[in-house]
Amino acid sequence: MIVDTHVHVWEIDPPKYPVGPTAPGWKSLPDEPGTADELLAEMDQCGVDWTVLVQTSWSTWDNGYIADSVARFPKRFIGHGLLDPQDPANADLARYWVKERGLVGFRFHPMYYLDEKILLTDQNNPLWEEIAGLGAVVQFHLNAQFADQVDQIARRCPWVIFILDHMGYPQAGAEMADFQPILDLAKHDNVYLKLSDVAGRSKQGFPYADMHAYIELLVQAFGARRMVWGTGYPGHHRVKHNWPTLQDELRLVREGLPFLSAAEQDRILGGTAAQIWNLS
Repeated sequence: MIVDTHVHVWEIDPPKYPVGPTAPGWKSLPDEPGTADELLAEMDQCGVDWTVLVQTSWSTWDNGYIADSVARFPKRFIGHGLLDPQDPANADLARYWVKERGLVGFRFHPMYYLDEKILLTDQNNPLWEEIAGLGAVVQFHLNAQFADQVDQIARRCPWVIFILDHMGYPQAGAEMADFQPILDLAKHDNVYLKLSDVAGRSKQGFPYADMHAYIELLVQAFGARRMVWGTGYPGHHRVKHNWPTLQDELRLVREGLPFLSAAEQDRILGGTAAQIWNLS
């Protein structure tokens, strides 16, 4: 089984599917849709069985298009939405999106909030209680600077599965010690690592050899049983936004990381995700 755990899809159809920022300082807006239908055709072409749809930062806090796409294709898509960490009603919204709209998880961007430890505010205590009660899976978009927040949340909610997006943003050429806070999060059994955006972290072409040392350290720390694989955008939007094609994302894991065994490749490409989201 192959499971892509990170693809953004969006529609431009206001007011049903509005566009607009979901983070302080966010200015980017889409100039064309990137639809679930485009993604499904690409999945079929490349042999991807399931995809986790992740709400984009330019589609507002309304996760309606993600929820509607999951409802249309319940055997191919899983839905992860966004919740505003500054909204006092976010615990109620978490319950709404899971119970009434069929989402199974959420994504948070602590790295967009430089002036406060946004995950740890007292206001968000009910949110974490609600997420734990719902059994939702949580993705974090962060780098090592924000790992301390995840450390505390992982301790507080040991039964919630947390996934670190984009490998925790290692940077080619940076001091390895600067990345240690991400590696240290592996001590929590409920923290997982997403192998994604390798090209975006690299200064080289395929297979991005300047990132291999980081990936090897991550495999040693988390193990393939706590690693998943993800990409970015559907269809032609991948290249348009400087991401590799889906074929090349698959080729990277299968051919470009020679230190991975066949069993580790299988776990990262789908085996771990199948367990997290109970897929068959």
